[in-house]
Amino acid sequence: MNKEKLVIDGIRMDGSRLRPSDWIERISSMVAEFGPDHRLHYSVNVHPCVIEGQKCLVVEPELREKNRELYEYILHFAQRNDLVVHLKEETTDSVDKEINPSDYSVSL
Repeated sequence: MNKEKLVIDGIRMDGSRLRPSDWIERISSMVAEFGPDHRLHYSVNVHPCVIEGQKCLVVEPELREKNRELYEYILHFAQRNDLVVHLKEETTDSVDKEINPSDYSVSL
């Protein structure tokens, strides 16, 4: 069974870019840690990525169990800002289908 990652583009549904432009790094750094090399290391569960030249935020399915609050925060952020959200199969680099973030929310 393949895991499906959430991929949140830096583009809104109307085609405009979300500002500030570093929002992906800001969210990713919420769970990043400084390593022994004194550099910031992003989590494997929430990290920036470039897909087809577009900066994106990748959210692994494990985040839902490991940090439910952050998972919900990210989905609500995407929904509030009308961001394009896709599902991506773990085995491919292509985006599989566009989804609605509210379909993946967790009842608290």
